[in-house]
Amino acid sequence: MIEKENIKKKIYDRKTAFLKAQNYCAYQERSQQEVRNKLYDWGLHHDDVENVIVDLLEQNFINEERFAILFAGGKSRIKKWGKLKIKNELKFRKISPYCIKKALESIDYEEYIEILRQLIEKKTAITKEKNTYKKFSKIANFAISKGFEPELIREMLKNEEV
Repeated sequence: MIEKENIKKKIYDRKTAFLKAQNYCAYQERSQQEVRNKLYDWGLHHDDVENVIVDLLEQNFINEERFAILFAGGKSRIKKWGKLKIKNELKFRKISPYCIKKALESIDYEEYIEILRQLIEKKTAITKEKNTYKKFSKIANFAISKGFEPELIREMLKNEEV
């Protein structure tokens, strides 16, 4: 069995790393931090990493705003995440507050409300709790864990029959 310490990282020169990074970014939208981490994994040093990042930005292979908007839309529609969870994940990925704001604004409000309504309906149907307060609490906690705003959840639960 080969231990991880014995496996040497492939060290690329700046030009090769730039070409690999172009392919890495062309395959899927990436944040600057994801690309930066990958470049370090490839064995580049700080100055080379920053130069490659600048080159990728200039050629529009990396665009934080575009990444944030696509990330937010995908997580909202596909993973059914709320804005709070999306915001926290974007912060974790070191996206600027401006890009986070743009990304959250890009989520269609009607679609967002519909996603929350569907989650609440689905959770209501499978929750077997008889006590109304406990059932309400379980459904609300589930929606909060998905990243939806507590005020929005409360308002929706008032309008729904739980």
